[in-house]
Amino acid sequence: MLSLGIDPGTATVGYGLVRELNDGSLQAVDYGVITTLPSMPMPERLKLIYDGVTALVERHQPDRAAVEDLLFGKNVTTAITVAQGRGVILLALVNAKVPTQEFKPTFVKQSISGYGGAKKPQMQEMIRMLLSLETIPRPDDAADALGIAITDLHTARYNSY
Repeated sequence: MLSLGIDPGTATVGYGLVRELNDGSLQAVDYGVITTLPSMPMPERLKLIYDGVTALVERHQPDRAAVEDLLFGKNVTTAITVAQGRGVILLALVNAKVPTQEFKPTFVKQSISGYGGAKKPQMQEMIRMLLSLETIPRPDDAADALGIAITDLHTARYNSY
């Protein structure tokens, strides 16, 4: 089973594709970021994100996808722009008919590290270990997206019992 994990944003959208092999082990298939320039008008940035996610789905044909839920902090303006990015990501996935889950950041941290308050370095090292990678995936947004895809695969396996 192949899962596409997405860490939403408007400047940087992290993506990670993880395959669960027949023996239950996990394999990183592809990861990286879709970036937009702050100088671009927002509608153009959103189209770039939509087109980028659509291209990923067309290229890899994932069985499923997962997108991280928003964590509302004190900066409402940032939350609104990230929500716009999430919206076009979800639209691209539903238009491609990819079954999609949404996970809160604390749930992803719990799934990967066993602790919902895990810090970024701990998460990155666990992702590296779970995927048997030689180095921690970079940039951070891509590593986060791999963690979201791993969480999706773990959840799908758990829900199938």
